[in-house]
Amino acid sequence: MNRGGFSWKRFVGISRVKSNISRKIGIPLTRSGRQRKVGAMLGCCLPFILIGLIVTWILFSLL
Repeated sequence: MNRGGFSWKRFVGISRVKSNISRKIGIPLTRSGRQRKVGAMLGCCLPFILIGLIVTWILFSLL
């Protein structure tokens, strides 16, 4: 378990710069952060996508 060891990135300030950039542009710089953001966006829009697909399927089946 990590007991709060020394980090060169935190000492030099890289972590703070990356955090500030990420907040300003609104996009996480880490891969997992980007995946979480996309997942949250899709989770929010998923009902609308499903309704659109169902309506499209009904319209094409009537033609």
